[in-house]
Formats: sequence, structure tokens, C-alpha cells
Amino acid sequence: MLFLLSCLLQNYYQNKLRLALIGQSLFGQEVYTNLRKQGHRVVGVFTVPDRDGKADPLAVVAEKDGTPVFKFPRWRVKGKPITEVVEAYKAVGAELNVMPFCSQFIPMNVIDHPAHGSIIYHPSILPLHRGASAINWTLINGDKKAGFSIFWADDGLDTGPILLQRECPVEPNDTVDSLYNRFLFPEGIKAMVESVQLIADGKAPRVPQTEEGASYEGIQKKSNSKVNLAQPAEAIHNWIRGHDKVPGAWAVIDGRTVTLYGSSMLGESVPAGQPLEIEGASQPGVVTKNGLVLYGSDSKALMVKNLQFEDGKMIPAAKYFYSGDTARVELTDDERKIAEEIRGIWKGILSNVAAIEETTDFFKSGAASMDVVRLVEEIKQRCVGLQLQNEDVYMATTFQDFIQTFVRRLRGEDQEEEMVIDYATKDVNNMTVKMPWQCFINGKFEDAENGKTANTINPADGSVICKVAYASVGDVDRAVAAAKEAFEVGPWGRMNPRDRGTLLYKLADLMEEHQEELATIESIDSGAVYTLALKTHVGMSIQTFRYFAGWCDKIQGKTIPINQARPNRNLTFTKKEPLGVCAIIIPWNYPLMMLAWKSAACLAAGNTLVLKPAQVTPLSALKFAELTVKAGIPKGVINIVPGSGGMVGQRLSDHPDIRKLGFTGSTPIGKQIMKSCALSNLKKVSLELGGKSPLIIFSDCDMDKAVRMGMSSVFFNKGENCIAAGRLFVEESIHDEYIRRVLEEIKKMKVGDPLDRSTDHGPQNHKAHMDKLVEYCEVGVKEGATLVYGGKQVDRPGFFMEPTLFTDVEDHMFIAKEESFGPIMVVSKFKDGDIDGVLNRANDTEFGLASGVFTRDINKAMYVSEKLDAGTVFVNTYNKTDVASPFGGFKQSGFGKDLGEDALNEYLRTKAVTVEY
Repeated sequence: MLFLLSCLLQNYYQNKLRLALIGQSLFGQEVYTNLRKQGHRVVGVFTVPDRDGKADPLAVVAEKDGTPVFKFPRWRVKGKPITEVVEAYKAVGAELNVMPFCSQFIPMNVIDHPAHGSIIYHPSILPLHRGASAINWTLINGDKKAGFSIFWADDGLDTGPILLQRECPVEPNDTVDSLYNRFLFPEGIKAMVESVQLIADGKAPRVPQTEEGASYEGIQKKSNSKVNLAQPAEAIHNWIRGHDKVPGAWAVIDGRTVTLYGSSMLGESVPAGQPLEIEGASQPGVVTKNGLVLYGSDSKALMVKNLQFEDGKMIPAAKYFYSGDTARVELTDDERKIAEEIRGIWKGILSNVAAIEETTDFFKSGAASMDVVRLVEEIKQRCVGLQLQNEDVYMATTFQDFIQTFVRRLRGEDQEEEMVIDYATKDVNNMTVKMPWQCFINGKFEDAENGKTANTINPADGSVICKVAYASVGDVDRAVAAAKEAFEVGPWGRMNPRDRGTLLYKLADLMEEHQEELATIESIDSGAVYTLALKTHVGMSIQTFRYFAGWCDKIQGKTIPINQARPNRNLTFTKKEPLGVCAIIIPWNYPLMMLAWKSAACLAAGNTLVLKPAQVTPLSALKFAELTVKAGIPKGVINIVPGSGGMVGQRLSDHPDIRKLGFTGSTPIGKQIMKSCALSNLKKVSLELGGKSPLIIFSDCDMDKAVRMGMSSVFFNKGENCIAAGRLFVEESIHDEYIRRVLEEIKKMKVGDPLDRSTDHGPQNHKAHMDKLVEYCEVGVKEGATLVYGGKQVDRPGFFMEPTLFTDVEDHMFIAKEESFGPIMVVSKFKDGDIDGVLNRANDTEFGLASGVFTRDINKAMYVSEKLDAGTVFVNTYNKTDVASPFGGFKQSGFGKDLGEDALNEYLRTKAVTVEY
């Protein structure tokens, strides 16, 4: 933290420049915003004209700031600069031109005009891949490194001297999007700002480009992007991913031009499937349940996810042989005989129907739920041992579709594979804990697409618990596709709400059955004291699923009288409907409980979900995934993708098929998520973000209770608690006595092994957080607060922080304003009787998650609870949350609610229907 403060001061005193920004896009907007934050003055923004009445993002933010904005469609005509345009540019008086992703050809008398010239961003490691398709050619050529260059602009040939370059490795299954989102976009913004400062300080280099290794390839045309299938698999994969989106790599299949999208390399094992002849391929492709497998000349394989036909229709490659949603299979003679017997069974049930045709619909012909049972049982009596379910009838309502389903069941083709789990095991806490560690997608545990893993660490001693899959963008896309299919065509979307509730009750029962194992995982992965993990982390998770299971069949709309011209023969009613695929991103302080708070409401409402656990605490979420299969939750309904926020979280925010994102975490990340959700598809968002919750303790309080609950308000779950009291205000007349008693209690706290039943205070979640807390305390001391106790890391293995107490904290201090998210009690005193004064101080924060007050005066308690600007107010208690009570913050602590009936509405939409009769 001290380092951050020194950096802020350093930036403040650095040299600054007058800048002209020439460019467009969100990248340009972020460069503009960050340059202004660094103190540079942007005197003019030159961007592209509005398109369809919509301004470029760079223009939008600049106009809002009052920066002069110019929207020139071109700078020159027939190679000659447009005089009026150049003069308008010169009038702003820039000392440097900054060109982030500039797509226009800028005249040299503009480029050379400022005292410091012009710099431009280019998405390749120059001189390699000059031109507009640099990222594409990085992938097409199979480069092992990608990167970008900031160079001194020349006449548009990308040959000017280099100022700064950055590079990153290209992962085996990287795409243009993943490279851009992971590295080129975020690091490029930072580099542009750094480059401007180097110029301002007179330290910017000019390294001439060599022609050695230089390349230039223009944008491919569709006619040139056909895949050469007579080459190694990796080369085919590179060609497809390099042409993804535009113009699209294609091959000839069954005499048709088919464009291939979403390529990824496969490992040794290739799923079984149906062969498909592809023109020019060394051997037939295979249509599998995961996509189309192609083989290279080296017999290695790659997977293609989507196919697009010449009419523009795009389908999942796995559906190539499908008609609609049901695969057509040819019946044998024996199967035809049985099918005719089944036709007779249908006729017996649907006696009102003259003849059972191929298109006869079971339910439209008058069948009811009892008829479904009769149909299934009659067929099972005829075919002993057949695995046919009532749900099969609901999923295939016409006779022809039902026969297709029946035949596949008869052949055993649709039998669910037994779940195979490659457990990581650990003998700990007097038990053998079995932990899944792979991604959980479409009902199966499987490696990340790129085979990557990351270690998860036990914070009690810093040891590695096990490796965990590190999901890629491709894994997220597969998980979303599975969730979408489960919602749109799977049994979950058609399930009776009461049956859905039964499955959630069963899931809660299984969690209770495995509660000791779940609590042990929470302890070793997050550092939670075992007894707290058992009661709260796991116990409240179980309660949450049971609570929302009960809501499944109680989600109701209402009828509404409307005012219409006579005769008024109208009925208006509302329906509450699920949103579809939802994404959930959870934090590391309560890994299982935060999963339950969000996913239980999401599932009860009828949605499907893709969940990203925190990178440092993924294990309880993956164990939970195992239990969902045992509970009978259909495949694809719940998907778990562990990995980084920058990759997995960002893709969830950006994904066009996700309709809602629920996030718990920091305010800065929440803002970024909200921006991404808006720009992608305006998906619904709920955010539970940072806090600096005030706790006001008046002199007329129950002192014993105020001390006990004040301790809990700060040190509960070792301070890693979103509603922790970030600042205590203690009335002056009792301040010293309160501090004395709190100090006595702190000294009694046992810091140690979280699995020891007598431990009060376990380790902080991870090392980076531990280090942040130590810095936080150092800043508090430097600013003049009194460190009464603690403030250091405990001298033992692991990430243990001493319970800490600060007094004499003034309102302007860093520790008075910023959340520690750790075991640090920050105490300020206030004058006796100054109720409104302390309320003003308590509300003087951008956060508003929780708050508390201790007093025996009920009038005072009600007045203070009314005035405190927070989503939750505790009176003479703290941390008392319940599954039936809504939870969520105000201001920059976010919006939306977890828990209670309010949480259901976060995952529902209201449809109004008006009928005239």
C-alpha cells in the first residue's frame, strides 16, 4: 500500500504534455481516460463519424468531459491532405499525437506537426506482421509469441522507429479474441500511457526497425481462406483460428462450402462419433458429441466447434447429422415391428384419434400426465429392462420423434456414461478427503481445453493441496453452450417446478451428508476455522438450498385490471420467467456459501448456470459439482470453470449467450464487469462489492454485548467478511474502557491451525492478501493512528496475521476510508451526545453494505437505523444474516440482493400478457 501511495505522488509530480488523440474504439477510450488520470491534458480528440446515429466510445467519453471532439470521415483526398481538416487539427496546439488503433491514413504534415511527433499502437512485435491483420497472421503462422509495439508514426507503413514493445506467449488454443482480451488490450493501454510519460520525461527511445524478419500480409479474402487439409493438424488449427470471425476458413463437405469456427487441438484421446468425408482430408473427420474432429497429415487431431453453411445458417458441429434436435436413425426390421406395436399402444391411449400418423402429437391429441405413465409402463412391460422415463415423452411429443428416442434407448445409445472422477485425495482431519480438480462441463469432469493447471495452496502452511484445471476461453464457451442447451432443449427447462424443488432438496441432503468433508475442504483451501466452516460456510449453504427449493413452486405472477374502452373484455396477467443462462462469479472468503447464496436462487428460478470460483479457492465448488450429479441435476444445468478472472471472468462478462451475471468481489472489478456486460449484450447484473461498514457504539449500550459483538464484527472469519465493521465509532465517555476490554479479549484469541477445534483465528486466505494487510497497518502507523496491538504477520509457517487494534483514527486517514478485509479493528471516538455528527461521519463513505448500532435506547436505535445509508443495519447485534432476509448494498457496495424472496427476482423476468375475449 505504501508503494501504491508513493506511485501516486510520483505520477502527480511527473512532466505532463498537451495531447491530441487520433483513433477510435473502446481501446482508444481507455487510453484517453488513463492519460487524463495521469495528469496529461488532452486538447483534442480526432475520431470517426457517428455510425447509425451512435458515436464511437472515444467520442462519447471525450464529449462528456468537455474535450474538443472532431469527427472527420477522412484526412486526405486522392493522397492530398484536406486543408480545412489539417488547420482544425493544428488549432488545438498539441505537443504529441497519440494514436491508439487509428484506422485512418493521417497526412505526414499532421504526424510531424507536434514538437514530439506522433506515436501509434500496433498489435504485433514489429517488424513482424505489419498491416491491419497482424493478430490474425500471428496465429496463422503459428508464432509462439504475440505482442504489440508502440512506434513513432511514419507514413502508414508501420516502419517507424520502435519506442516500446511487449510480448506474451501464444497458448495452443488462443484465438484473436483471447489474445486481445488477455494481453493486447489491457497491457496495450498501460503501455500507451507509459510511452507518453517516457516522452514527457525525455526518456523515450527511437530504435530503428530492421527489415530482417519483416512481413506484410493483407486481410484475407474468402476465396483465399480455404483450408489445406493435407498438412499437420497444428497447421490446420492455426489456419482456422487465424481466420475465425473474418473471413472464416472453409472446407468442402458433401459438395457444400462449410466455414469452420472454434478450433482447438485435441490430446491423445478422441471421442467416438460418426465418420464424415471431407474433401482433401487425409482421413475422414468424425462428428462427435463435442464437435467435428479433423485429422492432419500427421494423424494428430483438432476439434471444430461450429459450422456455417453458405446460406448463413450456423450450427454446432456436433449437430451435423441431426434434423432439428433429434438424430434420425434407420430402423431395423425387428425395430419396425416393435414400432408398430408402440403405434398400437398410442392408439389405445389416444382413442379419439382416427389414426396415429408420424406427426401425431401426444399431448395435442389430448393426452394427460396419467397417460404418460401408462405409455411408459406399457412399453417397459413389452421391452423388459428398457431404460425409458416419463421425461422422454415430454421431450419427444410426436410419434416419429418418440420412436427415434425409443430406438436409441433400445440400442443403449443414449445411456448416461458413469461419472468418472480423477480425484485428488488428502488424509486430513481424521478422514480421507476426495476432491475433484477438473473443469465440470455438461455433467462431466474434464481437463481444461489447453491442459493447463494451477496449484491451490493451503494457507495454514503454504503447501500445495493439489493441482486444479485452469480453464480457457474455449472451456467457458463450451460450458455456456452446455448451459444454453440444457435450458432450451433439456429437461430442466421443461421440468415441473415442484420436481425442480425436489432435486434441490436432494442436493441439500447430500451436502448435509458430506458436510464434514465440505467443511474440511473449506478449511484447508480457504483457511476457515473448521468449526466456523461446519456451522456457517457449509451449514448456511445447506439452509440456503433448502430455503430456495421451497420457492420453486411458489413463483407467481398476478392479474391486473386495465382501463380499456367499453366493452371491457380484457384480461391482463403477468408471468415470472427464468432468464436463461446465468453466470456467477464468487469470491474467496466464503467459497461454498457464496456459491449457495447465488446459485440456489438462480436454479430455483429455473435458470441454468456457469460458475467461476475464485482462483485461489476452487475446491469446494468442484466437490459441490460432484454432489449435483448424485442429486440427479440434469447435465449442463450447472457448470464450474475454475481459472483466472482476467480470462474466465472476462469471457463470462462478454459472452452474448449469458443473460445475467451475479458477482461478489471488489468494487473496481465490479465496475469493469458492469461495463463489459453493458457493451456485450446489456445482460442483467447484480453486484455485491466492497464495504467499509460503520459500527456506532453509544455509552448507554450493554458493554458486555458491545465488546463481544464488536469483536465478532471485525474478527469473524479472520476479518475476511464483506460486512465486517470497517470502522468502529465509540462514544467518548466509554472509549477508553471499551478499548481496554477489547484488548483483553484480543490477547485471549488463539491463532493457529484452523482444523484445531480450539482455534479462534485461522490464516488469511493467501499470501498476497497477507502482505496487503501488513502494508495497510504500516500506512495506518505512518499516518499517525495509534497501533495498540498486532499489525504484523505471525512468526510461523503459513499466512497468519495478528489480530490488530488501531485507535485515534481520524476521518482523513487511509485506514478510516479503505477496506482492509482482514482482522484489523479501526476505532474512532465521537463526542458524547453527538448523534447527528457521528452519523455524518459514518455515512461519509462511498460504500454502503452494512452498518450497526449498540444502544439501550430504542428511539435512538430506530433513528440511527433510519439514517444509516447501508443495505443492512444491525441493532445490538452483528453478522446475523438469515436465508430469508435480503442481503445487498447501496452506493459503491453494489446493487441487487442475495437471499430472501428478493433474490429470486434477480433471476426472473416479468412478462405481461393481455388477452381480449
